[in-house]
Amino acid sequence: MTAPTQNPDTEVDSDSDDYLIEEGEIAGDYLEQLLDVLDFDGDIDLDVDGDRAVVSIDGGDDLTKLVGRKGEVLDALQELTRLAVQQATGERSRLMLDIAGWRAGRRAELTELGSSAARRVLESGEREELAPMTPFERKIVHDAVAKVDGVSSESEGAEPSRRVVVIKD
Repeated sequence: MTAPTQNPDTEVDSDSDDYLIEEGEIAGDYLEQLLDVLDFDGDIDLDVDGDRAVVSIDGGDDLTKLVGRKGEVLDALQELTRLAVQQATGERSRLMLDIAGWRAGRRAELTELGSSAARRVLESGEREELAPMTPFERKIVHDAVAKVDGVSSESEGAEPSRRVVVIKD
């Protein structure tokens, strides 16, 4: 397990940072035991990004099995890990789990999707509805759209069919 690091672009007070490091260490221990039980190899890396602990598992063979279809297994493992941290600390955790770089890659895809949709809407003036997404995915798209002047985005519909809609201002 790699020691936690702090993102230098983020200013977090020391008590909060210490708590996030503790969260990451508890999560790392839990995931290490889980990998042993499942007989998976992987390196666990701990980090702090803003106001959440980030735990990444990389380097092992077959780690994509722990990601699952559309990240479903990854989401379940993230929730189990959050519950393990909550059980140990008594506080609800917001930690983020990534396995084999899947979540980082998905973030890059969604950022590009949001930026591209915003540019198309800016040129055409026509609103564009994107495919249904999870709340995490929609937030990434909203953030990407917000960086393009002249357009905005909103979420429409009900789960699990809630989607981002990009509109010209």
